[in-house]
Amino acid sequence: MPEALKERSEIQEQYKWDLTRMYADDAAWEKALDAFDAQLQALAAYAGKLNTAAGLRAWFDAQTRAERTLSDLFCYASLRRSEDTRAEAAQVMYARAMAKYVQYGETAAFAEPEILALPEETLQAMLEDEQLKPYRFLMENLLRRKPHTLSAAEEQLLASFGEVISAPGEISDNLQDADLVFDPVTDSQGSRVEVTGSNYILLQSSTDRTLRQNAFRSYYKGYRQHINTFAATYSANVKAAAAEAKARHYESSRAMSMAGENIPASVYDNLVATVRKHLPAMYRYVALRKKILGVDELHYYDVYAPLMPDSEARYTYEQAQQMVLDAVAPLGEDYVEQVKKAFATRWIDVYPNRGKSGGAYSSGSYDSDPYILTNFTGTLDSVSTIAHEMGHSMHTWHSNHAQPPQYAGYTLFVAEVASTVNENLMIEQLLKKEQEPHARLALLNQYLENFKGTVYRQTMFAEFEREAHAMAERGEALNPAALNALYRGLIADYFGPELVMDDEVQYEWARIPHFYRNFYVYKYATGYSTAVALSEGILNEGEPAVKRYREFLSMGGSAYPLDELRHAGVDLTTPAPVDAALNKFERILDDAEATLARL
Repeated sequence: MPEALKERSEIQEQYKWDLTRMYADDAAWEKALDAFDAQLQALAAYAGKLNTAAGLRAWFDAQTRAERTLSDLFCYASLRRSEDTRAEAAQVMYARAMAKYVQYGETAAFAEPEILALPEETLQAMLEDEQLKPYRFLMENLLRRKPHTLSAAEEQLLASFGEVISAPGEISDNLQDADLVFDPVTDSQGSRVEVTGSNYILLQSSTDRTLRQNAFRSYYKGYRQHINTFAATYSANVKAAAAEAKARHYESSRAMSMAGENIPASVYDNLVATVRKHLPAMYRYVALRKKILGVDELHYYDVYAPLMPDSEARYTYEQAQQMVLDAVAPLGEDYVEQVKKAFATRWIDVYPNRGKSGGAYSSGSYDSDPYILTNFTGTLDSVSTIAHEMGHSMHTWHSNHAQPPQYAGYTLFVAEVASTVNENLMIEQLLKKEQEPHARLALLNQYLENFKGTVYRQTMFAEFEREAHAMAERGEALNPAALNALYRGLIADYFGPELVMDDEVQYEWARIPHFYRNFYVYKYATGYSTAVALSEGILNEGEPAVKRYREFLSMGGSAYPLDELRHAGVDLTTPAPVDAALNKFERILDDAEATLARL
């Protein structure tokens, strides 16, 4: 039975991230926040002066410094808030940092319209000016957005609505993390078990089917009771995106979201079409899961259950660290040494505690460590999560050390590549060592689950998002009935006839936080497909593939993401990488079926 959650004060310091390397304490953060106003005033003074190469260079330098400071302020406040979402002081810090972001947006809103209002010949001459060489790609990207940039007054007005536009996501997060309470449940032995947002997936991974079912019912009862609120927040989020897209002269909110990274819609649509082509493989996996579990009916609360309960293993955090180090060894000694340093210098906030944000993430600024939040529970999935988030953080570390601040930030489109490469390296290494059928099948289950969760499910989410935004743009209501029906239909399509459609399934969309980051989820699937190609190359080709991959990690945001991936050896403008990834899924499935036959 899962242990009761501890208060944060009960967690040993060695298992908490060390934020003192950002700010000594909250008082130091407060001082820096107050001092930031002077930078905002300095930025405002550039209005009307962006008509020469020298003036533009001075502006870009000042803007880069301000964004660097603001990133530090926001990152620290966000991390402190994640430690305990119930803590009022941290919530206030986060709100104040968000307000500064909005204030910065309002202050800087004049710049792009002022620059883009210059004559074309002036802009082209500036592009070639040596003074602007450090910002040349930034300028090229800015000129690409010229048709969708509004006047200075209009941009400032849009920027002033920043907090309002982000409010639906904030409301949904607070409802889920702080206010939503679930009924406790009993397991098959009659013992009482607490259900929370942070332990729900762990409960769904239990070998106790009674516990899984009861937790499932309790969890989605909570969402059903608030489904009108969730529908209202999501509808508001979609409508805000549609309104901004219309104001910026994009054909849709999807076009606006993808334009930022210069990704054509065909990449999105190819992904959906290619994954749908491979749905029979998912149906095979669902059937295999039903067979191994030995159930008459496969329900949604069975889809995370371990296939080999007798082989279920638990790992200490120290064991998990060594497993990660072993997995990334093919990436080079210096890579391994940096990961060791990450563990030793407390980049990671390890264990769950009451009020702590659920899930896991990597977050940092240009000047900070790339911190990692996890809710480690000792499962193989928890170990894989550390490897995954360490991939993010090492991508950030490489970019920050190779690029100037204006180009260090890589785009979301490539954000899931390094994390998934790490995961794949880990699972491949474990499979290489393990031939005992029970243990091997457990590992293959983990691998298949990674594909299911990251390629199939995220593409399903992408379909949901594509259709929900299209519905709003057609003037259709995004009420609970419409959203529930849309999601239920996609579950049926993606999981096939073997899955029993429990009533609770239709509410799952409400718990997906990434739906508030418009058109983000498809990048998990494209990123995973890319990572399959890269990890296969690293293991099979060796040093040349490692070299290309390490160069990719160091590119940050210095090129468009599709070009960065081509440099690494993957072309996502074709269906080939997704096809190859799902062919790999089928080979793993073949292995699982053959391993089952040896039991």
